[in-house]
Amino acid sequence: MKKLLIVEDNQIILKTLNDELKNYPNIEPLFAKSYKETMRILRENRDGFHAALLDLNLPDAPDGEVVLLANSHHIPVVVLTASSDSKIKESILKKDIIDYVVKSDKASIKYAINAVSRILKNYDATVLVVDDSIVYRKTIADSLKKVHLNVLEAKDGQEALEILEANKQISLVITDYEMPRLNGLELTFKIREESKKDQLGIIATSSASETDVITKFLRLGANDFINKPFSHIEIITRVNSNLELLELFSGIRDLANKDFLTGAYNRRYFFDAGTAIYEKAKRKKEPLAVAMIDIDKFKNINDTYGHDVGDVAIKEIKKILDANLRASDLMARFGGEEFCILLENITIEDTQLLFEKIRNSFEKNIINTHDLSISYTISAGIYYGLATSLQEMIRLSDEALYDSKENGRNRITIKSS
Repeated sequence: MKKLLIVEDNQIILKTLNDELKNYPNIEPLFAKSYKETMRILRENRDGFHAALLDLNLPDAPDGEVVLLANSHHIPVVVLTASSDSKIKESILKKDIIDYVVKSDKASIKYAINAVSRILKNYDATVLVVDDSIVYRKTIADSLKKVHLNVLEAKDGQEALEILEANKQISLVITDYEMPRLNGLELTFKIREESKKDQLGIIATSSASETDVITKFLRLGANDFINKPFSHIEIITRVNSNLELLELFSGIRDLANKDFLTGAYNRRYFFDAGTAIYEKAKRKKEPLAVAMIDIDKFKNINDTYGHDVGDVAIKEIKKILDANLRASDLMARFGGEEFCILLENITIEDTQLLFEKIRNSFEKNIINTHDLSISYTISAGIYYGLATSLQEMIRLSDEALYDSKENGRNRITIKSS
């Protein structure tokens, strides 16, 4: 949950803001109507705010003093103003702010909330800046840090590839063209061998006079291009636009690849990603583990408490699996209360220990929902080894699951080859 400070003395604007924020469940807004009230809220919330949306002209602070107050607490600011006067605009831009919005209608309020939302998302986004010029690297990094992006830096393309290999959470690369060891074009080519444009964004920069530089970058897979020199506003605007596009692509992928109820991967994605893992393991002659798990006597939960409680029970499976599995483990909901997990680089002994731990977690877990306290156990069937296909490994793990059910439930059965 990200905390947002909102300072506005107009009751109608406040209500509009509050209504719009209901669409953002991850934002916790705190409201003030004056400079004095803002000071009190800041004192009472010493853990700080992630962003602020501030009215520039308050009854007890008519000249934007509230912006300076937020700046002194290192809070990124989006300004609300009732005036579109050019002199006032110039005055606003001299202040240390991220953006400003003329509050003319409901659409402008939506824009303001979206600008704040972008700042809040930036706390979880990482950008890699690649440039052999210390001055340009610092200029870009300082601009990005002002909007609370996490920034990593590399002095050339080769160092950038090493950083990318070690930091899979990077969303966007900003790379210069002319660099030693590995230039920006070569870096773009190598990145695109591993990551598509909708997975990892690339913004190229250059002061080169060659007219075909932009074309070369775009042909190799860059998402965007900025000519040097550029302004703080330009770099922030381009970065934010590219991050929003990447989020849009991610959302589309999630709709195609993830189960709507739990957020786990779906069966189709499991086979797409799992087949690649299986083929790699087959080439290396390394064993894999495939586990099928489901809830014991799940029909009793639905029949006794209803399908809403049954849905909560299914969502709890993903929650407990997320808490116990590694980031590299592939987990998907196959249907109903049945989940399948594919694990690589694990011994049969560690597989046994892991799923006994998972089984025990379910056995001890109590779910409080709909004024009820319910609990349930799970059974698991595991195949360990390397069968003739991924489908065959799933079939064998399903057989092991059947054995777990037949032998009393709340147990783990492993078949191996």
